[in-house]
Amino acid sequence: MDFGFNIPNGGPLAHNDDIIAIAKKGEACGYRILAIPDHIIIPRTIGANYPYSPDGTLTFATLGGGECLEPLALMASVAGQTTSARLLTSVMVVPYREPMLTAKLVSTIDHLSGGRTILGCGAGWMPEEFVAVGAPPFAERGKVTDEYIDIYRELWTKEAPSFKGKYRQFGDLYFAPKPKQRPHPPIWVGGESPAAMRRAVKRGDAWYPIGCNPSHPLDTIARFRAAIDTLKRMMDEEKRDPKTLDLAYWSVWTSSTGAPAKASDGNRMMLTGSADDIAANINELRLLGVNHVLFNFLAATRSETLDRIEAFAHNVIGKIR
Repeated sequence: MDFGFNIPNGGPLAHNDDIIAIAKKGEACGYRILAIPDHIIIPRTIGANYPYSPDGTLTFATLGGGECLEPLALMASVAGQTTSARLLTSVMVVPYREPMLTAKLVSTIDHLSGGRTILGCGAGWMPEEFVAVGAPPFAERGKVTDEYIDIYRELWTKEAPSFKGKYRQFGDLYFAPKPKQRPHPPIWVGGESPAAMRRAVKRGDAWYPIGCNPSHPLDTIARFRAAIDTLKRMMDEEKRDPKTLDLAYWSVWTSSTGAPAKASDGNRMMLTGSADDIAANINELRLLGVNHVLFNFLAATRSETLDRIEAFAHNVIGKIR
C-alpha cells in the first residue's frame, strides 16, 4: 500500500524552499505520493458551491487572498527536485485547460520525471472560476470532462491520433514524445457522487474519493464499504472487471494521532484516534481493495509540518509495514 499527502500550493508554505523541504521529508519517510490541488484564478466573490462543507461555504483560508500556484507548473518543479515520489494532481479540474495542451504538459512532465505522474481528474465545483478562465459552460462540465479524458488517452496511446467530439476535433498530427509510463499515466477520477463514480468506472484507472463530502459521506468503514458495493454494481453493469480499477482514498482530516472524531452517523470517523485505531482502519481499507491512502499534514509552519510527516510515518505507517 502506498501513502502520501498534499503539498502546499497556497498560503505561508507555498514557496520553493518550504515545498521542497516538505516533499523531500516525505520521500525520506517512505511516502510515495505528493498531491497537488488545482486552482488557476480565484474570483473575489464565490457562491456557496463548495461540496465539502455542509452549507457550501468555502472552508480553506488560503483561497481568501487569491493565492494559488498552478498545479502542472508546480508538478514540474517538484519533479525536478525530487527523486522517487509520484506527483498527483489532486485533483485537476479538467475543463479549465485545453485538452491537447494538458496532454502535452503531462506527457512532458512524465517523460522528464522518469514516469512519476498521476493525473487526478475532477469536473470542478466553482462556476465563477469557470467563467474567469474561459472554460466551457459550468453546466456542461461533466460532458467536457469525459471528452477531454478521452482526448488525453487518444493522444497518449495512438501513433496517429485523431478525434471528433463536441468540444474538440483534430487529426493528421504527431504527438511525441509519448509519456514514459505505458500505456499512459494513471488517470485517477475524483469525486463521490454517482456521476463521478460512473466516470471512474467508464474512464478511470482508479477511483479517488475524499471522505468528507456531506452529500456523499465516506468517513466510516461501513459507509465506504457500501460505496464499494455500489461501485462494483456499476462495474458489473459496464462489464468491467473490478480488478482493473484501482482504489485510492484521501482522508483530508488526518494529520496526526489523537482523540477520535465522530462521523455524522455517530460512529468514530475512520482514520482518527490512536495509532492502533488508524492502522486498523488502513488494514480494513486494504482488505476493501484500497492501494493508496493520502493524509493532510500541512500546518502553519514548515517545522510543524515536517514533524507531523515524520511522527505519522513512525507511529502509524510503521505499524502497517
